[in-house]
Amino acid sequence: MSQVSTAALPLWHHAFLFAPATAAGLAAVAASRAPSTVDAWRWARRSTATMAVAATAATAIRMGTSARAGMIGRSDTVGVAMLALVAFIGWVVIRYSQAYLSGDNDERPYVVRLLATLAAVATVVVANNLIVLVVAWTATSLALHGLLTHYRDRPVAVAVAHKKFLLARTADLCMLGAVAAFGASFGTLRIDRITSHATTAASLSPGARIGIALVAGAALLKCAQLPFHGWLIQVMEAPTPVSALLHAGVVNLGGFVLLRFAPMVDRAVETRTLLVLVGTATAVVASLVMITRVSIKVSLAWSTCAQMGFMLMQCGLGLWEMAVLHLLAHSLYKAHAFLGAGGAVRRTRQRQLASETRPPTVRSIGVATAIAIGGTTTIAWAWNRLPFAEPHSGGQWLFTGIVALALVPLVRAPSAHRGQVGRAAATALIPLVVAVAYLTWHESVAHLIPSGAAAPPALLVMAASAFVLLFVVQSVCAIAPTGRLATALYPWIYGGLFLDEAFTRVAFRLWPPPPARHRASPLPRPEAALAAELTPHAAPDAQPQLPTHPLSIGSLA
Repeated sequence: MSQVSTAALPLWHHAFLFAPATAAGLAAVAASRAPSTVDAWRWARRSTATMAVAATAATAIRMGTSARAGMIGRSDTVGVAMLALVAFIGWVVIRYSQAYLSGDNDERPYVVRLLATLAAVATVVVANNLIVLVVAWTATSLALHGLLTHYRDRPVAVAVAHKKFLLARTADLCMLGAVAAFGASFGTLRIDRITSHATTAASLSPGARIGIALVAGAALLKCAQLPFHGWLIQVMEAPTPVSALLHAGVVNLGGFVLLRFAPMVDRAVETRTLLVLVGTATAVVASLVMITRVSIKVSLAWSTCAQMGFMLMQCGLGLWEMAVLHLLAHSLYKAHAFLGAGGAVRRTRQRQLASETRPPTVRSIGVATAIAIGGTTTIAWAWNRLPFAEPHSGGQWLFTGIVALALVPLVRAPSAHRGQVGRAAATALIPLVVAVAYLTWHESVAHLIPSGAAAPPALLVMAASAFVLLFVVQSVCAIAPTGRLATALYPWIYGGLFLDEAFTRVAFRLWPPPPARHRASPLPRPEAALAAELTPHAAPDAQPQLPTHPLSIGSLA
């Protein structure tokens, strides 16, 4: 991670860092008091434009100065990059929302809650004080809760938001426990000083180990990891722009907070083990489940669950530069994917009509696997010999292998419209282009955010075994989609191993959800077809059939 200078962060620099959050917060107040809904949206548009300008200025200042931290704020590469991302996504979501919710009875409360959410997230990414961080972290969840229950007359929406509310409060308690543990162990609440003391100490104290374990637990809850993932899949009742904001800028806050405490995670073996075990399990299970779903939004939600697990696994393995790259790329991709979900449906239908999908054979998968792994590893080996390249660690070689497996479906199925020579050229170029792009991005980010301590070999072996098993299961089921293995696994995979049902029964028995409230003249329900997706025991949305491709890049990218 980037080192923070000992120079204090001046007051004027604090002003630039917190300007985006201030603009969104003031606009939320102004929108709540605006004489009309039109004026409320005008305040929202102006505030997000101001956020974008202020975030750009903060980024430019960071490029011209060293990373610095103050009593409240912090200016470093990860923070300003996230600040710019939040401002951009907020700008897009506000404009999309105004057209999407035009005529809705609750437009004004929606605008206020959306601006409040953006203000809280923008505070989290630049905070250097644990109290400020936890307050903003909690405020993000509370403001988002109002957005998730925008259609408060729908019992499913209210029940799912209640489940998310319970998990969010548990995550808040974990963060409060971490504040107490760090304060008692280090005598300060400044994050930069806590991580600096932890790095220079001979070993982590018991209080520090408890604190970083609690931060990891909060991150697992925030990132919707198994078995606490169900709310992320089922909040599709919320308006589409809320889903875009949730998946692009809120659900990954747990990973960002872990990045802040990266030096401590590197020294806590038990925390690293927890992150790798839970993250790997979530990535594997969610990758299988997402390809059994037909609904675009639900499939994207399972993809987010898998990608969050993938990112937390990277954190546990000390691959912080990969985690940052994954976080930023995933946010941009998911915002675009949710806001363009309608177009995705049309494009999928066009592809299905234009070509006939045939199950792969053992030979085709074997040849594609050999080409993908051979090509990718050869390029990675050659890349390591370049004078500017850093030698790959064990964890980086692991992810090179995962990228190679993810390329298998692309190598196996080049466009049928090409001739024989064109197909051969496409097959050879796919590993080359993707591997070079992957290595280039990785090398670029690694110079800004170096990797952490090497992961224990046992964690690398466990993660590698899990993804090889995922590849084998998907390949076997793709070859024989109606075979014995696919038929036996389908109910369990479609139901996400029924982990969410067990958790929901326990949670709602302890704290039942509130009843849905009457909402005057609600708009027609835009996603009525998703009702069957909310509980795995509902009627499946397709005939029992597991993946027709061995590994989906979308589930692991």
